[in-house]
Amino acid sequence: MSGLKSHDNHILMQQLLPVAIRNILPKHVRSIVMKLCCYYKKLCSKVLNPNDLVQMENDIGKILCDLERIFPPSFFDIMIHLSVHLATEAKLGGPVHYRWMYPIERYLATLKSYVQNKSKPEGSIAEGYLAEECLSFCSLYISSDVETIHNKTSRNHDDGGDENVLPIFSMPGRPIGATNVERLNYDILALAHSYVLFNCSEIDFLRTEHLTVVRRRQ
Repeated sequence: MSGLKSHDNHILMQQLLPVAIRNILPKHVRSIVMKLCCYYKKLCSKVLNPNDLVQMENDIGKILCDLERIFPPSFFDIMIHLSVHLATEAKLGGPVHYRWMYPIERYLATLKSYVQNKSKPEGSIAEGYLAEECLSFCSLYISSDVETIHNKTSRNHDDGGDENVLPIFSMPGRPIGATNVERLNYDILALAHSYVLFNCSEIDFLRTEHLTVVRRRQ
């Protein structure tokens, strides 16, 4: 299974599955499945509380016992049993998103796409990797008029090339649905103005000019 597909299943179980089964399964079934989804959602959060992990170690045993009352024995393979040890592993290793395999699996899927001769997969991967490296190196010496991997426009670049927009206000991506225009009050406008003054490098020359004028007045 590729890393992208694994990550999609990861999101599906944590966020979408509890909503999908809310009005479909019986209450005693969906409540247990929702508890399992909540367990994984807490486990994959960016911040972990050691006290919560201790409670999760106790809860996962009860959750699996309740699942055994609902699902057949064939459902409980080694992957289901692995859930018992995940909270303990998080206590020892910290947040799981620093250690999970999704980026590695994505790169393995890229290497797998290089295979053209299934009788010689290692040679195909080595040849495909070498060809990509050579093309990437040669593209550095091609004129800027030719689109290469180094100068192509990002697929999320939707600012339209407006040079008058400061980078901190750049919003790549396209909005979904109708646009909602909202006027800012003076307090928020003052905060935005202060943020630009102290954090935007594009107006460094204006700050320098202002300091020069103030020093002359003194």
